[in-house]
Amino acid sequence: MNKLTVKIDGMMCGMCEAHINDAIRRTFAVKKVTSSHKKGETVILSENDIDETALRAAVADAGYEVKAVSKTVFEKRKFKMFKSE
Repeated sequence: MNKLTVKIDGMMCGMCEAHINDAIRRTFAVKKVTSSHKKGETVILSENDIDETALRAAVADAGYEVKAVSKTVFEKRKFKMFKSE
């Protein structure tokens, strides 16, 4: 799974976060998208690669500006259950 961390300029409140999330969900098939106006970033989890040019365009259409994009591989954490003695 791919993890994109997108630095976005212009988010000021929770509604801004919702606008970004909706724009990304409408444009791409994603597993999860979360935004934080305090951090100025959006984190996207997806099975497929997301074209950075299309991502920048979707965010710009929503009225915001992408400052940077970083891609990493996301691996879901596995929790181990321990028995109490």
